[in-house]
Amino acid sequence: MESMLSNLTPVHAPSIPDCFLLPADHIHRATGAAAAAASSLPVIDMSLPRDEVRAAILDAGKEHGFFQASSIDLVINHGVPEKVLRDMEAVCEEFFQMPAADKAEFYSDDKSKKNRLFSGSSFETLGEKEVVGNYTVLVRGLAMEILRLLCASLGLRPDYFVGDISEGRIVLDINRYPPSPDPSRTLGLPPHCDRDLITVLLPGAVPGLEVAYNGDWIRVQPVPNSFVVNFGLQLEVVTNGMLRSVEHRAATNSSETRTSVATFIVPADECVVGPDERFVGEENPARYRAMSVGEFKRTHNVVNLGSSFQSTNLKNNQKCT
Repeated sequence: MESMLSNLTPVHAPSIPDCFLLPADHIHRATGAAAAAASSLPVIDMSLPRDEVRAAILDAGKEHGFFQASSIDLVINHGVPEKVLRDMEAVCEEFFQMPAADKAEFYSDDKSKKNRLFSGSSFETLGEKEVVGNYTVLVRGLAMEILRLLCASLGLRPDYFVGDISEGRIVLDINRYPPSPDPSRTLGLPPHCDRDLITVLLPGAVPGLEVAYNGDWIRVQPVPNSFVVNFGLQLEVVTNGMLRSVEHRAATNSSETRTSVATFIVPADECVVGPDERFVGEENPARYRAMSVGEFKRTHNVVNLGSSFQSTNLKNNQKCT
C-alpha cells in the first residue's frame, strides 16, 4: 500500500506501473481539430443579466454538455470568493504532501466511508472541516442556482430539482494526477460520463480535462478562478436527451502534477428519474424509461475503456420497450 501511495507524490517515476497502462488503441489522442473548431468550452460570465446567463447555459447544455463558469464570485447570493478556492487548493496540497504512511490509513474500498483514499487517485473529503465544509456549501449553492436557471429556460417550476433528485448526498472528489513518464500509454481517468445530476469542477491551473466533441477531444484550457460545469446523466434523462451528458476524460503530462476538485450533486438512490412529460410527445417519444437512481447505477456502466466516442451507453441500458 505504501508503495502504491508513494506513486502519488509529485515525483518523476522511471516507469508506469502495469496496472495503469492502457492499450495504444484505447487512447485516442486529441488532434486539436475539435478544439480549434469549438474554441474550447463555452465560457459563461455568471455576473451577466440572468436572461443572458440562462440562455447561454441552455445552449451549452444542448451543444457540449459542459461550460466554464467565470465571475463566480459575483453571482448574487451564490458567489464563491477567490479565497475559498485558494484555501481549498491549499488543503488538498497539504494532504497530498503528507508521507505515504500517513495517507495509507485513509485507504479503503468501503464506499460507505465518508473519508477515504481509493483507486490510487482520489480522496473524498479532508480533515480541514471548516475549509472543506465552507467550500462545499458554497459550491452546492452555485450548482443549485445553475439548476434554477435551467428550470427557467426549460419551462420547469423553479424548485423542480429541489428534493430527492438533488439531496441524496454531496460527493467531493479530489483527484491527483502525478507526472507520467509516458503520457501516450496512460490516462488519469478513462472516458466516462457522470451518472449524477450535475458536477462542478475546480480544474486547477494545469490542463488535463478533455471533453468529447465531434469525434475528437476538446483540450480544456482552465480559466482562472472559474469552475467547469458538466451535466450528469440524470439531467439527460429528465430532458429526454435535450441536455447532453458528454463523455470526458483526464489526460496526463510528463512534467506537472495536476489536482482537481469535483463536487457531485447526487440524487437519493430511491429517487425515480424519467423523462419529464414536457419533453415527450408524438414526434419526440420517450428515449429512456423511468427507474430509481439506485437501479440506474447498478445497471449503467459509466466508464468506457475503449476508444468509442459515443457519449454514453445510456440508451442501450434504458431504452423504452
